[in-house]
This record gives sequence, structure tokens and C-alpha cells, in this order.
Amino acid sequence: MSTNEPKYHLLVLGDSLSFHGPNGPHAADEPRLWPNVAARELGARVELVAGFGWTARDVWWALIGDPRLWALLHHVDAVVFAVGGMDSLPSPLPTYLRTGLRYVRPDGLRRRLRAGYLAAQPWLARAFHGRPLVLPARLTEQYLDTALGALRVLRPGMPAVGWRPAVHRAATYGYVHNGYRATERAIARWSVKHDVPLVDIPALTAEHVLAGEGNEDGMHWGWSAHRAVGGAVAARLARLLGD
Repeated sequence: MSTNEPKYHLLVLGDSLSFHGPNGPHAADEPRLWPNVAARELGARVELVAGFGWTARDVWWALIGDPRLWALLHHVDAVVFAVGGMDSLPSPLPTYLRTGLRYVRPDGLRRRLRAGYLAAQPWLARAFHGRPLVLPARLTEQYLDTALGALRVLRPGMPAVGWRPAVHRAATYGYVHNGYRATERAIARWSVKHDVPLVDIPALTAEHVLAGEGNEDGMHWGWSAHRAVGGAVAARLARLLGD
């Protein structure tokens, strides 16, 4: 192996926390993003498969629907399930209606409907006490189970890391996060069942986010939090990979 060849090949399956910084989203090769921080610390190459608002269900859909991901799975040495925080957010409208707004035509009607929903969402989140969730906790656990099981059929013994879901102080959700504990418990059960270590994301980022030190949206992180998360993920993976 040449000195320039990465020691490991990592796969991160994530939501926007994996590619969104203090001022907005970034390309996956932005060196300050936590997946790239983790890769540098391990001497690894990282592949990021992620999207805005992704939940455990979106990760499963990517695994069964993205042929590029199928190819990657033959080569990666470890996978990080960096989802859960979005699962626990309030979703006053059913997900299929909320995501379906993008398909409304004409454009003017779509913009009015979207503006109306965004204006109503904080009030509805408070009125319904954060229910229903974007993804019910039992489904978060189910999709993580299914995704990890599929990975380990293809690659038995594949090292995997998950994380405790992130917290927020987002005005767009009425500062409501009542579904957090149920999602956290579901991910903890999955972790114990499959012996998947969890990175304690709230311990690394909650003070940063709740003090308003991250993105002004109250959800995404500043670069100091990305450094902390990247370092913690690298440390977990190093133990699994025998470094």
C-alpha cells in the first residue's frame, strides 16, 4: 500500500447535520464537516450518502434504491448511521403531504402553500405537543434494524457506529422536541440489540446549539461542533477497527 493510499474506507449515512455548517449547506468535500474530520483523524477516505431531513427510513430507501451505494458496500470498512434527530421532530402534516408540496403546480400556488405551511408549523407543533413525529420511534428502530441487517448479510461483521439523536432550539418547530426521548430510547434498544456503539451527540453539541453558537436556524452546527463530533466518531471507529 502506498503512503498516499487511505488506511480505511468509511461510509456515512446521514441527514443534513453531516453536510450543513453554520452558514448553510456545503459540498461533501468541505474539510470542516465532521465526516471529513473523522476521516482525517483515521487516515481514511469517507463516502457521504445523506439528504435534507433524512430519517432512518430514508437510509433504508437509499440502501435499496441507490446502485452507487450498492457498489460502495463491497469496499467500505465501517459504516456510521448518523440519523435519528430528524426522526424525532414534530410533523403536524403527514410526511407525504409535506414532502408533496414540491410537486404542486403552478409555481405561485406552490409558493403560497409552502409559505402557509411554514407559518403554521411552529403553532401546530406547540398545539399538538410535538406530535405526530416525522417518523414514529418504533419505525426508527425498525428501519435501523432492517438496514443494519441487510448490510451484515452482504458484509458479515461489518463494524457500525450509531449516535444518540441531536437536540435543537429551532423556531421553525416552535422550540418543541417532545418526541426526543421516545426516539432516543428506540435507538438505544437498537444499539444494545446489535452491539452497535453510540456516539453521545447531545453531550458534544447540545450546549453549543442551545446557546445559539451554531447555525441561526437552531438546528445545525458551527465548526467547533463539527470538530468535536468528527473526533468522537473517529475515536469510536478506531476501537472497532483495531487502531
